[in-house]
Amino acid sequence: MAGNEWINGYLEAILDSGAGAIEEQRAAQVNLRERGLFNPTKYFVEEVVTGVDETDLYRTWIKVVATRNTRERSSRLENMCWRIWHLTRKKKQLEWEDFQRMANRRFEREQGRRDVTEDMSEDLSEGEKADGVGEFVVESPRRNFQPNFSNLEVWSDNNKEKKLYIVLISLHGLVRGDNMELGRDSDTGGQIKYVVELARALAKMPGVYRVDLFTRQVSSPEVDWSYGEPTEMLTAGADDGDGADVGESSGAYIVRIPFGPRDKYLRKELLWPYIQEFVDGALAHILNMSKVLSEQIGGGQPVWPYVIHGHYADAGDSAALLSGALNVPMVLTGHSLGRNKLEQLLKQGRQSKEDINSTYKIMRRIEAEELSLDAAELVITSTKQEIEEQWGLYDGFDVKLEKVLRARARRGVNCHGRFMPRMAVIPPGMDFSNVVVQEDVAEADGELSSVTNSDGSSPKAFPAIWSEVMRFLTNPHKPMILALSRPDPKKNITTLLKAFGECRPLRELANLTLIMGNRDDIDEMSAGNASVLTTVLKLVDKYDLYGQVAFPKHHKQSDVPEIYRLAAKTKGVFINPALVEPFGLTLIEAAAHGLPMVATKNGGPVDIHRALNNGLLVDPHDQQAIASALLKLVSEKNLWHECRKNGWKNIHLFSWPEHCRTYLTRVAACRMRHPQWQTDTPTDELVNEESFNDSLKDVQDISLRLSVDGEKSSLNESVDLAAASSGDPGVQDQVKQILNKIKKAEMPSKDTDKKVLDNTASKYPMLRRRRRLIAIALDCYDSTGAPEKKMIRIIQEITRAVNLVSQIAKFSGFALLTAMSLSELTAFLKSGGVNINDFDALICSSGSEVYYPGAYIESDGKLYPDLDYASHIDYRWGGDGLKKTIWKLMSSQEGGATHSSIPIEEDFKSSNAHCVSYFIKDLSKAKKVDDMRQKLRMRGLRCHLMYCRNSTRMQAIPLLASRAQALRYLFVRWSLNVANMYVILGETGDTDYEELISGTHKTLIMKEAVEKGSEELLRTTGSYLRDDIVPGESPLITTTVKATADEIANALRQISKSSSGL
Repeated sequence: MAGNEWINGYLEAILDSGAGAIEEQRAAQVNLRERGLFNPTKYFVEEVVTGVDETDLYRTWIKVVATRNTRERSSRLENMCWRIWHLTRKKKQLEWEDFQRMANRRFEREQGRRDVTEDMSEDLSEGEKADGVGEFVVESPRRNFQPNFSNLEVWSDNNKEKKLYIVLISLHGLVRGDNMELGRDSDTGGQIKYVVELARALAKMPGVYRVDLFTRQVSSPEVDWSYGEPTEMLTAGADDGDGADVGESSGAYIVRIPFGPRDKYLRKELLWPYIQEFVDGALAHILNMSKVLSEQIGGGQPVWPYVIHGHYADAGDSAALLSGALNVPMVLTGHSLGRNKLEQLLKQGRQSKEDINSTYKIMRRIEAEELSLDAAELVITSTKQEIEEQWGLYDGFDVKLEKVLRARARRGVNCHGRFMPRMAVIPPGMDFSNVVVQEDVAEADGELSSVTNSDGSSPKAFPAIWSEVMRFLTNPHKPMILALSRPDPKKNITTLLKAFGECRPLRELANLTLIMGNRDDIDEMSAGNASVLTTVLKLVDKYDLYGQVAFPKHHKQSDVPEIYRLAAKTKGVFINPALVEPFGLTLIEAAAHGLPMVATKNGGPVDIHRALNNGLLVDPHDQQAIASALLKLVSEKNLWHECRKNGWKNIHLFSWPEHCRTYLTRVAACRMRHPQWQTDTPTDELVNEESFNDSLKDVQDISLRLSVDGEKSSLNESVDLAAASSGDPGVQDQVKQILNKIKKAEMPSKDTDKKVLDNTASKYPMLRRRRRLIAIALDCYDSTGAPEKKMIRIIQEITRAVNLVSQIAKFSGFALLTAMSLSELTAFLKSGGVNINDFDALICSSGSEVYYPGAYIESDGKLYPDLDYASHIDYRWGGDGLKKTIWKLMSSQEGGATHSSIPIEEDFKSSNAHCVSYFIKDLSKAKKVDDMRQKLRMRGLRCHLMYCRNSTRMQAIPLLASRAQALRYLFVRWSLNVANMYVILGETGDTDYEELISGTHKTLIMKEAVEKGSEELLRTTGSYLRDDIVPGESPLITTTVKATADEIANALRQISKSSSGL
């Protein structure tokens, strides 16, 4: 481990002072290798100290060295030895906990496979049963995961007329089209370049009309003003040569959505509480764009996104919610994965799982990735290794189960609601437009001489970055070994430098250039990056590499191709020595510029090497192997030329057009879906005769309904009631015209036997004309789960409060969001003397059903649910298979034993086609939502599980359903912007309560309104925290203590005022 020279010194001092006896007592416990000899110093350095944080130890050692008193010095040395001993014990403890955790996970995975095999074997033949069981239980020889492309139609110019709208999402970091600040921080790296180039490339493909790349708008003095611009054009749309296909809104754009603190640039770990706010803002943009595109290319019909593609966990979480709100397919690219990072950090033994979670918010990230797997139709990876070794760590993906479910689907056999996302290996593309094919380096010496100006003549105009690199080098004509990465410990730059420094033939034959991002002052960099750079400087000094190693402080993104070109002109080699490389885009860039490669054998470079065959793979931990591979390529010119030609020969496999062609081919094979209802919904109520019944109903209900529109209410914002009552002739004429049209609309229909009344009052709810919505989601229940009477009083106080706030009362409607079924809710409201028609919308059974009182009425007067919503949430609904599995899981104990008494009982009264409800008979045996969700995912079942009604019920509803998502549905269906909604909650509630707090809507939390909720059943120990979901402070959230009309009105005024400046 680099920088541990001081450790050898103090260990020798410990041994000299006699304190080394402590470790000698443990020598018998150590696995003695190397011919039975035990070296305490080597053991400490290689096995102990390298696994703990040495910063504090190093500081203590400095103090020890400065101590002159021999006795005190010996005492301090002994204390240091004991500290290392305790750190080692802690590491071993963490390793043991990790081992137990992995063992429990393997058991759960195998148990899940057995359950799936048992459930799905009922409808198979005997032969198929044997096949199915064999695929789960018998371990077959390891094979590479190879998706089948044979039945897919490759995307071609024949799709030119499609005119697709594609949405990409990449939230963190600083995203812009030109002068990307790659390496500025850990969030602004290769992913930024990837998504920008992907957006540009997709916009040029046949059949793609517009691509929007969503990211965060940052208006902070810390960053450039360009990151605060709402939109930025990346490229104009593709055309057929005469510009006929180019439309006003075609092309690729960066769309920056404001969310979180407007004046702060936040690292990605701090963005989690604001994800819902982004989703609402992005949803508003998409709906506006669908209307714009409907006029340009849709023939008046809305144009919905063809696909929503999330990049990284935060964007995957957002894409899942957007996909659910719009009912369009979702695609995911992980880039780097949380579970893989957690495993690596735990293996290091430096931090506990709690410490890791506190630093990286790793559990929130993992849950976002799991949710993304739940919702994604397709997951795009760069390598096969990523599928098996990284996604295979997740509850929501099992390679074996995915194969079985796919085989059953092909045979038309029922999968009982089980699903696994499809994985597709599509290597990232590269823009070759700036790549100049190098000549055979014949002029290299002359060109470099011109740059160095060794003959005294005027230098030619060469890239400034060449001079910046070569000023470090004594002999810049030697072949250049080039490494380009952030100064991150995972990139293993220090091992490369040691390999170079300790190999004399390599030093004599080549130079080393390290492009390690941009820096001004090492002391101002993050601890990890600063540590790597400091070590680099020390190693350069240790091996006396001055004049042989270049490490410039700054470079622009536009300089990178020139750096590759310089290395190629010197017949150099590109190296990526990372400990693990998810893909290795720089290897492709280097190959395109004619550079052979030496790369790590861990991760994506294996696939790149298989495709290009343009270099050598090495063990990144083997310093000697790295030096030997570099020396071989630099010294053997025939091999160098062969690798160079091989790279050029196959580089087209990694071009952006090839990537996009494969991408669109795979997306086209997904199950396409999008909203269907807008085609028959009137957009102009004054023009459509069908809507006038609603208009009259608004007039009639002004003094009757709880959702009164205020003292200055108007009919469709144009007919003033006061003017009509005062005898204004013009207004009275308008009223007469409306009444005449209403009489025509109310004439009896010939089809009187229909179950649903054929009149517009039952066809279109008044919600479509509301400007604001007061959504009441108070979970007030007693110990039996029955609604408390005080909820009626609070609802009445809220209604009075709304009418006291003039800016809110006008054109406002009311919605009630509850875990109760419609029949229970109706009975409860009736018992309190509240008419159900006082509400514009009822979201019942935890968001599994939506009703519109006064509309959607059956012939017998009963409400019927929004069937469009029912179809909307049906996606991946497990139904009977889910019900059977929940019953089995709740009946079993840890380890597989069965409870003597089953802790749940089905609640038929509260269940419906999209909600399975259970009574909780024994709360002590109820499993947490986290635990149940993990087990269901392992069995291929996707749903939204929650405890509700004061922990007396458990409900399972479809994945795309929830009370929060139902509000977004109202936005999409009836154009009632979420930003114009006021959500009223208690301090606690059902386990979906947290989802209702954040977003662009205004949230009013009423203290003391809800005494006890169900949130204690939400998370297991070690899971993500509430602070990772709900922002600590937000101008969109306020509270009130007293449930009185005046207090509530004041709170509504306050939140309206504080949010108006956003």
